[in-house]
Amino acid sequence: MQTETTIDNRLDQLFKTKKSSILSIYFTAGYPKLNDTVPIMEYLQDSGADIIEVGIPFSDPIADGPTIQASGNQAILQGMSVRTLLDQLQDIRKKIHIPILLMGYLNPVLQYGFEAFCEKCRQIGIDGLIIPDMPLAEYQEIYKPNMDANGLFNIFLITPQTPESRVREIDNSSRGFIYMVSSASITGAKKGISDHQIQYFQRIRDMDLKNPALIGFGISDKQSFEKACEFSRGAIIGSAFIQVLSKSVNLKEDTQNFITSIIA
Repeated sequence: MQTETTIDNRLDQLFKTKKSSILSIYFTAGYPKLNDTVPIMEYLQDSGADIIEVGIPFSDPIADGPTIQASGNQAILQGMSVRTLLDQLQDIRKKIHIPILLMGYLNPVLQYGFEAFCEKCRQIGIDGLIIPDMPLAEYQEIYKPNMDANGLFNIFLITPQTPESRVREIDNSSRGFIYMVSSASITGAKKGISDHQIQYFQRIRDMDLKNPALIGFGISDKQSFEKACEFSRGAIIGSAFIQVLSKSVNLKEDTQNFITSIIA
């Protein structure tokens, strides 16, 4: 089996070569239609996204707001599952060269089989996982060996309520980047960035962590993206993009227009 030292992770490459304004886009696999996953990934890459986060829909998503929940429910009804997504992504590295993350919850991954899931991710060329309900202690004791062996970075989330000691523990256990949740709320719950949030961003920035941070939750347009980038290496947009997909009549054109509105 390969070890983590033999696998060159695309997240490391990205953060070495691009020092600011990194744009990560989240969308739900199998939405708006079951077979839209790969085309949307191509449109995102072609439009200038730096990282693609593909969401694995789950019936009980604790961190997701109504927009992402609705997209997940529709995707599940259309037949999306962990197995279906991995099948869709089987040849994705023939088309996509930027980092790909899978974001979802632990239960569906465990049902698939954690070791088998990690091995499949390595075969496909997945760079990392974001599993919000995976406890840090369980990651360190149970899941880290399989992820390391398959070159998968585990991306942890922090919030304004995360104590400094916990932030540093997460930083020491992380590779890739830290997902900096902008507020103690679900995805898409609010828009704009408050003075209170800026104080939090400054506090984390001043901790001088070894891993870069990307800010997510509530980033929805050029203004909020650029403000987030003042305090981090970049930002993550999810609900706002899914809203575009929900109304789209031309996925390619609407994706390009949305990304251009953020980074142009």
